[in-house]
Amino acid sequence: MPNTKVQMPTAMDAVPEPVPSRAGLLAESGENYLETILVMKERSGNGLVRAVDVANELKFSKPSVSRGLGQLKEKGLITIANTGDLEFTPEGLERAKRIFRRHQILTAVLQDVAGVPFDIAERDACRIEHVISDESMAGIEKYLEGKGLIDAHSSM
Repeated sequence: MPNTKVQMPTAMDAVPEPVPSRAGLLAESGENYLETILVMKERSGNGLVRAVDVANELKFSKPSVSRGLGQLKEKGLITIANTGDLEFTPEGLERAKRIFRRHQILTAVLQDVAGVPFDIAERDACRIEHVISDESMAGIEKYLEGKGLIDAHSSM
């Protein structure tokens, strides 16, 4: 592939706009909850995660997390057992894995292309993953696959 110069927007090209959530998907907070539950389930020996664990992990108030998890339950993405254990529905698990995959890929590209240290790349990826378009994400993934830095469709 030839090394071509990229186009940089000028002041005339740039259009500042509020950062929207990706169309039709969850708000950033809902995505954060799904991703957090997934990561915590992977980390725990028994896979059990409760609302209080999510609140502690994210350093959010228990009532805020309760409201957020209630919304995920209403959308059919999680179930909450009588014991308080959080479980994914099949759709919820798929979404959580997709969100975490974005996180992993963005962390990798920030390290490889921008030379950013892992801790900063990981933190920034967590913010970017919620607003980047599917098209840009696919391009980044293809770039990293082409360089042999990631395997296609592998996760966790």
